[in-house]
Amino acid sequence: MHQFTRAIVRKPGKSFAKGITTSNLGKPSFELALEQHAAYREMLKQSGIDVIVLEADERYPDGCFVEDTAVVTNEAAIITRPGDPSRLGEEESILQTISKYKKIERITAPGNLEGGDILRVEKKFYIGITKRTNTEGANQLAQLLKKYGYTATQVPVKNILHLKTGIAYLGDNNFIGVDELKGIAQGKNMIKVEQSEEYSANCLRVNDNLIIPKGFPKSKSQIVSLGYNIIELEMSEFRKMDGGLTCLSLLF
Repeated sequence: MHQFTRAIVRKPGKSFAKGITTSNLGKPSFELALEQHAAYREMLKQSGIDVIVLEADERYPDGCFVEDTAVVTNEAAIITRPGDPSRLGEEESILQTISKYKKIERITAPGNLEGGDILRVEKKFYIGITKRTNTEGANQLAQLLKKYGYTATQVPVKNILHLKTGIAYLGDNNFIGVDELKGIAQGKNMIKVEQSEEYSANCLRVNDNLIIPKGFPKSKSQIVSLGYNIIELEMSEFRKMDGGLTCLSLLF
């Protein structure tokens, strides 16, 4: 697995509860979201990451989900074009920040693409085709990735928001995911999450640590059996807004 040294995060704003959600889990607590975000930043630091913290932008309730604004490779940062109109503009401040460290490429209209639909497995990228990422955006990304020596495969996603809502690559040929996406892990080891624990499919490998959401004992026991150094984080308030562990950072 690639070793990361930096991460960009953005604090949730007071408008956080006005963001897009289909979870039906109730209104998030702003104060608790701040606490959980602080714990997330601390986890990144414990994993050897220099954390670049951006202040909240109240114009964008979903702005803390910075993963959707860029796809970062060793060679470049590909600035995306979010698929929901309310999120257009979030990517501009991320561009200003990440351009200090990376060469910039861009997805352009009529392409739509969000980072939550992009799963990297070593030199190969899987691109989820969803309500937020269209074929035009996926084709643009594939061409940009090809320029830097990567391959890309499109994956239709039907029953979940983003590709990475339902699958994570843990490294060492291990995946965790929902049954719908088992084809990605064909020939590899995949922990299949039960329907009651589908949220646990969104895990985050950060250098020597594997970060998992707290409260999913069946998935946890299977991950533990693989020998990873696990850190559990409470993600309740971000779950209410359709967000997960990968959503809250841009690692590079």
